[in-house]
Amino acid sequence: MKRQRNFFYGWVVVATAALGLLLGGFSITIASFGMFFPAFVADFHVRRSAISLAFLVHNLIGAFSIFWIGRLADRFSARTVILTGSAGLGAILISARVIGSHLWQLYLFYGLLAIAGAAQTPVPYALVVSRWFNRRRGLALGLMMIGMGLGAILVPPMVQRLIIAYGWRAAMAIFGCAVLAVPLPVISVLFKDGPEQMGLLPDGATIVPKAALSSVGLSWHEIWRSGTFWLMTAVFVIVGASVHACIIHLPQLIADRGGSAGNAALATSVVGVALLLGRSGSGCFLDRHFAPRVASLIFASAGGGVLLIWFGGRRPMLLIGAFLIGLAFGAESDVITYLVSRYFGLRSLGMAVGFAFGGFVLAGGVGPLLMDVAFDRSGSYSLPLAIAFLLTLLGAVLLIRLGPYRFGAEGDPS
Repeated sequence: MKRQRNFFYGWVVVATAALGLLLGGFSITIASFGMFFPAFVADFHVRRSAISLAFLVHNLIGAFSIFWIGRLADRFSARTVILTGSAGLGAILISARVIGSHLWQLYLFYGLLAIAGAAQTPVPYALVVSRWFNRRRGLALGLMMIGMGLGAILVPPMVQRLIIAYGWRAAMAIFGCAVLAVPLPVISVLFKDGPEQMGLLPDGATIVPKAALSSVGLSWHEIWRSGTFWLMTAVFVIVGASVHACIIHLPQLIADRGGSAGNAALATSVVGVALLLGRSGSGCFLDRHFAPRVASLIFASAGGGVLLIWFGGRRPMLLIGAFLIGLAFGAESDVITYLVSRYFGLRSLGMAVGFAFGGFVLAGGVGPLLMDVAFDRSGSYSLPLAIAFLLTLLGAVLLIRLGPYRFGAEGDPS
């Protein structure tokens, strides 16, 4: 297939999506929640569990909202969904200035953030990027996810400094202004729903395909009845619960195995680097190799990381284990979109990815809670680590059962 020699506008769309994810709901409300946590406890004068409930409320509402965001992106304009969500997210963050001393106001605040932030998840962005790219879809999705990885690294320290200087309400409001001032206008100008709006074709091809990629694929009803879809979703849920639980409890896991506070801090930094590498690097392998095998290898490696933390006592083993788990956590978002697009096409991609990603988000809230329960009952992390190890390996094995792509690009590996 011939390619255009000049610059392809699809890469502008990828860069714009990365910017939106960098200053999106994940970076500000999820990755930075730990920075706000001490201020919440001190300001509302409640136990830590009461503040943690706000995070659980956010994840529960967000998990269900993501599916409907995907449905709206399929039926209408994903760009419009993203712009509306960005404007809502900025306005809600600014409204933090009027939150009083009642805890229910914090719960309402995070519930509203979950609804607006659902439009700032990778789901609507990935739908658009998948329309722009076919053969290089994995690479494009991986580069897009760099924005979320950088947000997880850069935003929390900035939040911490703003809280110290101005308080948590002002910090929220400042980031709300940043969302309205930076990604919102850039997306409104540069982000396009598909290449056909500019007279272009996916990947910059010059040969017109038999049918528009956005119209090729299964309906949501057909996807819902597919055993392959439920197999994928089950894998995303069990692996998501396992890696979330291990990453959230990483400092305690290392301390439980005799590691120092310095080791715990270093391991957390290693996870951040691995998360960024997983999100940016997995796309290259997804394009060049059969995606279920790539994902299976990544998830099996995460199982090896759990094993190293379970039995490791020395710093190198703990750090390698943290890196492998972080790598899987970073790659899973890319894997979800890529696999769903290759097996079910783009026709109902927003709804399908929204459902699968929503399950991943919900598992991210439930997994750490179950690990806490297991620790409280047994007095050790050995049992939950054993379960996490088995679940990640089970996910790796299940993915191998997936057959050839149904909607692959020409020359795709199998």
